[in-house]
Amino acid sequence: MSPETAKSQETKEKLLEGALRTLTEQGIAKTSARTVAAAAGVNQALVFYHFGSVDELLAAACRYGAEKAVGRYRERLAAVGSLSELLAVGREIHERERAGGHVALLGQLLAGAPAHPALGPATAAGLQLWITEMEQVLRRVLAATPLGEFADPVGLARAVAAAFVGIELYEGVDEAGAGAALDALEQLGALVGAVESLGPVAQRAVRHQLRRRRP
Repeated sequence: MSPETAKSQETKEKLLEGALRTLTEQGIAKTSARTVAAAAGVNQALVFYHFGSVDELLAAACRYGAEKAVGRYRERLAAVGSLSELLAVGREIHERERAGGHVALLGQLLAGAPAHPALGPATAAGLQLWITEMEQVLRRVLAATPLGEFADPVGLARAVAAAFVGIELYEGVDEAGAGAALDALEQLGALVGAVESLGPVAQRAVRHQLRRRRP
């Protein structure tokens, strides 16, 4: 890699980090080429040189932030062995991401999407990274349970992602209510865990009942 290319890459990364920091600390309404460049410690003309517009920078920052976040937990998710453990890990991720300001960032991205057209697809692409990881975990952990034959990992992964997004936004206005929602999800995981611990005969009976009730 040439020095020029390395310098350019370094500047782009500074701008991406600056955009994420500005969104988190100042909100979408105060995010501009000037505020992002100030946070990045570079000339604001470089926003347009590297990304063309503030909207394109924000979209790139959204994807960049999501890739980093998923990367932080990919190994942890790969080690999950049950649905109840997945929900416990999900709560752990939620707490860490909230402490790091990333929950507030997601709220700003969702709030800014109607006024910044590039943000909607970028935010959806970022969420899709999480959905893909969860789908892989769900396929693995459900396969060995009576529920594996009946569950839709793709739809379930989207439902879990939507639930956590909703809880993260809900937490801003009712922290206790959001905590209760997370508790309820963990209780659901415990119920599934009880099904997983049944012996072969009982699991066959559960499958039989589920097949009878399938639409």
